[in-house]
Amino acid sequence: MDMPFETPRWLRDLLRFLPLKSQFVLSGNVRDLQAAEVAPGIVTAQPFEHCLRDALRAAGFRHVLMWGPLEGFEVLDQPGEDPAEGRALLEALGLQGGGSGAPAGIDLLGATLQRLASHEGGAIALVVDFASRLVVRSESLSDVEHRFFTQALVLSHRARTRPIGAERKPFFNNVFWVVEKEGDLPDWLTVDNPRLRHIPVARPDQRVRGALVPALLRGLPGAAEAGADPLQQAAQDFVEGTEGLLLADLQAIAQLARVEALPVSRIGDAVRRYKVGVTEDPWLRIDRARIRDADGFIRRRVKGQDHAVTHMLDLVKRAVTGVGSSRKGSRPRGIAFLAGPTGVGKTELAKTVTHLLFGDENAYIRFDMSEFSAEHADQRLIGAPPGYVGYDVGGELTNAIREKPFSVVLFDEIEKAHPRILDKFLQILDDGVLTSGRGDRVYFSESLIVFTSNLGIYRQDEHGARVANVSPHEPLAQVQAKVREEIERHFKLVLNRPEILNRIGENIIVFDFIRPDVAGQIFDQMVDATLADLSAQAMQVSLAAAARESLRGLCLADLSNGGRGIRNQLEVHLINPLARRLFDMDAVAGERFDITRLDADGLELLRS
Repeated sequence: MDMPFETPRWLRDLLRFLPLKSQFVLSGNVRDLQAAEVAPGIVTAQPFEHCLRDALRAAGFRHVLMWGPLEGFEVLDQPGEDPAEGRALLEALGLQGGGSGAPAGIDLLGATLQRLASHEGGAIALVVDFASRLVVRSESLSDVEHRFFTQALVLSHRARTRPIGAERKPFFNNVFWVVEKEGDLPDWLTVDNPRLRHIPVARPDQRVRGALVPALLRGLPGAAEAGADPLQQAAQDFVEGTEGLLLADLQAIAQLARVEALPVSRIGDAVRRYKVGVTEDPWLRIDRARIRDADGFIRRRVKGQDHAVTHMLDLVKRAVTGVGSSRKGSRPRGIAFLAGPTGVGKTELAKTVTHLLFGDENAYIRFDMSEFSAEHADQRLIGAPPGYVGYDVGGELTNAIREKPFSVVLFDEIEKAHPRILDKFLQILDDGVLTSGRGDRVYFSESLIVFTSNLGIYRQDEHGARVANVSPHEPLAQVQAKVREEIERHFKLVLNRPEILNRIGENIIVFDFIRPDVAGQIFDQMVDATLADLSAQAMQVSLAAAARESLRGLCLADLSNGGRGIRNQLEVHLINPLARRLFDMDAVAGERFDITRLDADGLELLRS
C-alpha cells in the first residue's frame, strides 16, 4: 500500500506565502509528529519543529531561531552545522547564554522581535513555540501582555522584504506563532491583519498515514520474511484502523507491537490494544458453548418473543465471530434497536444478553434517556467543554466506556432524548468513537449497543391526537410492519435524522404484544417465583387451585401493560395481602400456610 509522498498542505501553503507575509500563526495538530521524505522514497516521522526548520532552511533561510517558555531562545541547527554560528546569531540579537541557547521571558522576547525585524544579513525565522501560554486570557490581557502583542502587531506591518542570495529572492525575517487554537492569540492581532497568515495544521489523512506506515511495519517481527501481499494487507489494516489518530499514535502502536512481539500480520491487534487498552480480545474469550445453548435460557426469561430472541442471538454470534463486520475500523460490535409495547421484555432481553456475556445481568451500562431530554443534556454524556462547570469531571458515557470498553450499553427509551443527543449516537454508530469534552477520543469498537423504544405503538391522527397504532388483536406480522413504518416516519419526518435509521439498518427488532397464552406462562412463572422466595426463607405457603385460578383472572384481565402489568396486579392481589396477613399472624420461619381463597376483596390464609 505504498503511497507516493506529498508535502503536507500546511507546509505548501506556508512556503507559498513566505515572500508575502511577515508573520504566520500555525494552529491545530502542532504537537504531533510530521511526515517528511528524508530521501527519495524514504518517509519518516519528525518532530514538528524539525519539519518546519528543514522546510525553512531549504527555502533559503540562514537560521531558524526558536523561543520556548522553558528553554528561552535556541538556534535550531541542522545536523553537522557549526554551533559557533548559532552563538554568533544570539549575540548579534543581544541574547547572551551558554551553548546555543539563551533564557528569556516575554519582555526579552518583545525586544528580540524588534531587533529581528531590523536585522540585516541572511534571512532569519523566529518560531515562538507554545505561544498560547504567553497569555492567561486572550480576551483580557494584562498590561505586559497587551504591550507585547501591540508591538508584534506594529512590527508585522512595518516589516519589509529584502533581496537575498544570487537569485535576489525577497525575504522577511518571519515570525511563526505556534498555538493550539487560533483564538489563543488576541483577535486584533490575527483577524483582518493583511500581514499575518493563519495556517491550520490538519491531522494526518489516509494518504499521509499510508506514506509513513511501510517504514513503521519494517521494524515489526516477521516483516523481513513476509511477502509483498501480506505486507500490503498489513499496511492497509494499519491505515484503515488508525483513522483519526495522530502520527505519534501510529509510532506508539508500532512500538507496542515490537514490545509485545506481535507479528506484522497482527498489527490490527496492536491498534485495538492501543485504542481500548485491553491485551486480549475479550470477545474471543467468551464461552461459546454458553451462547450456543443460550436459546432455552433466554426463552425462559423472555416469554413469547421467539423472533426477537433469535435475532438478538444472531447479533451476539456475529459480534463474537466478527462475521460481516470489519475489525479494521472502530464501529461497535453490534447494534440492536428493540421496539415494541411496554412490559414485553425489551430491557429484560438486554439484561439477559449481558448475563450471557459477563455472567452478571447488572454488568451493562444503562442510560435512561428520559433524563436527557434537555438541549444541553449531551454534556452529561460526553462532559462539559473547557471553561464550563463540570469540565474536570468528564462525561458519564465517555467515562463508563473508558473504564469498561467491553460492555453492553443500553439506551432506554431513546425517543425521549433531545434531538441533539442523536447526533452523538450518529458518531457512535458510524465511527464508533466519541470525543469527550476534554478532547479525549473514546472508542466503542468492543461494545454492543442496544436501544429500546416504544416508538410505533402510538401515532398522531390527522387532528394531532395520540392514538393507538397497533393493537393486541393484530397478528405479529402486521404489528411489525406498522411499528417499522412509524419508526421510519419518526426518524425521517419528525426528527429529520434518516441517517441514524440507516446506520441501524435491519437490526430493528419489533416485539410482540403479550398474548393470552404467553401471559399465562408469565403469570405462572411469577407466582412460582414468589412462593419459592418464601420457601427460601423457610416459610412454606401453598396456593389452592381455585385461589390460583381466581388470581390468574385478576392478573390477566388487562394485558395492555404487558408483563409489567401482570407483576403490578400480582403485587395488588397476592404479594401485598399475603405480606399483611403473615405480619398480622406473627408468622415465623418453619411454619406452613395455605391460601384457601383469593378474590378482588382479599385472600384467606390459614396455618396448616
